[in-house]
Amino acid sequence: MPEKGPLPGSALPDPPTYEDATATTTTTTTTRPNQPRPPFPLALPILHQLRSKRVILASQSPRRKQIMSYLGLPNLEIIPCTEPEDFPKTMGPIDYVLATATKKAQIIYRQEVDNAEKGEPGLILAADTIVVDGAHGGAILEKPRSEAHHVAMLKDLRDAGRHMVYTAIVAMVPLASARMPGYAIESHVEETSVQFDSGVTDELIVAYVKTREGADKAGGYGLQGLGSILVNKIEGSYDNVIGLPLKATLQVIQKAVLKADDDDLLPEEEVDDDEFEG
Repeated sequence: MPEKGPLPGSALPDPPTYEDATATTTTTTTTRPNQPRPPFPLALPILHQLRSKRVILASQSPRRKQIMSYLGLPNLEIIPCTEPEDFPKTMGPIDYVLATATKKAQIIYRQEVDNAEKGEPGLILAADTIVVDGAHGGAILEKPRSEAHHVAMLKDLRDAGRHMVYTAIVAMVPLASARMPGYAIESHVEETSVQFDSGVTDELIVAYVKTREGADKAGGYGLQGLGSILVNKIEGSYDNVIGLPLKATLQVIQKAVLKADDDDLLPEEEVDDDEFEG
């Protein structure tokens, strides 16, 4: 598909001056003065277009919300899918995680596309992350069910040496033409290899479990926090392990928005010659 120019109505604002960009903010508190200014929004036409539309993140994960905030989308709504994630674990990990994320996106799309009060969304983004044990036949790991289960899970990940983290990203955008099926959909599955430190002791694992940081996470640890003390190295996207690979997410969003701008792909309407006779 040939590249398209900036979308209609997507004229980009001028960037700030370097004096403004490098200025620090002052606060009235004595504990955190002169905090650096957060970065200005990415000046990309597609993101500029989405900034005036509803953007729905179909996830209640605070980590995904934080990562999405880097794109500077002011109308971001959090509407998690409450349907059970009930695909069989006998599926391959890539098929499983992609099917789960697609289901989330489609359920929220059907729920919100005809929202009379707020209007249809400009983008729905869903994601699902799984951890696959490298030592037990590639088992898909759930969140720990108890302290004992949590300790055993982390010991298994340590003893296995290496495990895989998969995140599926699915973006849905209503078609400009409104023709069937009504939406454009794009997806991607990101893979990251994580190696636990073989020198991690049982004592450290138990101490980490008691912090409860990993209690709400598949695999039982959070790389962005204390869980980093368990990890020796990763190969691939760091933020994939956290729950949303930002670079891949931006690419999926761009593809879906461009695909949805399909008016120019429709065949021209045929004119009935009889209308001009007589």
